[in-house]
Amino acid sequence: MTTRPPLDRKAALRAAGALAGAAIALGACTHTNDVVATNSIPDDYKQRHPIAIQEANQSIVVFVGHARGGLTATQRADVMGLAQTWLREGTGAIQADLPVDTPNARAAAGSMREIESLLAAAGVPPRGVIVRRYRPEDPRLLPPIRLSYSKIAAVAGPCGLWPEDLGPSIKNKSYFENKPYYNFGCASQRNLAAMVDNPSDLVQPRAETPPYTVRRTAAFEKYRKGTTTTTQYPESDKAKLSDTGK
Repeated sequence: MTTRPPLDRKAALRAAGALAGAAIALGACTHTNDVVATNSIPDDYKQRHPIAIQEANQSIVVFVGHARGGLTATQRADVMGLAQTWLREGTGAIQADLPVDTPNARAAAGSMREIESLLAAAGVPPRGVIVRRYRPEDPRLLPPIRLSYSKIAAVAGPCGLWPEDLGPSIKNKSYFENKPYYNFGCASQRNLAAMVDNPSDLVQPRAETPPYTVRRTAAFEKYRKGTTTTTQYPESDKAKLSDTGK
């Protein structure tokens, strides 16, 4: 003959089961994919949003119609500009993506020959250009010729991360500590990285260029004779205002 457990034991088992279910439910709601750990955010925006030096792509597109090959005057200027910048900052070959099996494939091939001649005239060696043929997903389109190369660039960001509220709240302790918000300074760092001409200037100073010996000798000779070392330009008087009324 079986005996029933006491009522207090059954209540204890039900309470334990309820606690276990609540723990499982709360554990399932735990977020582990937080983007930013706010307790480790530095106060200096240069440390929050550092400027990094890495390789990036520089590219242009050349649009080609279906009935005319060759380049326009604007497209020739774009190609020559890309060749000049590649000579100065390129770290790899120029990749030329040429469309095939499209309505403008024949015209694009003619334009590519002119592009190669312009690049050679600008000083790009034959091994510095790699032509890759590609087929677009929609053959009815008129895909362009894409020219791209790798270079060293300065980058910063991404911007627009807001891990905390800007106003006072229970979670936003930085507001009461008078600290800057996380996204502060990100746009300035990103703009500075985009505007710098030589990314190495952000890391180290440039070496001094050789002095102009002729000009320095002339200035020393004037100083030795006791005359003024100021440069006198013949047309400097033309920039003065009118003497009328004096």
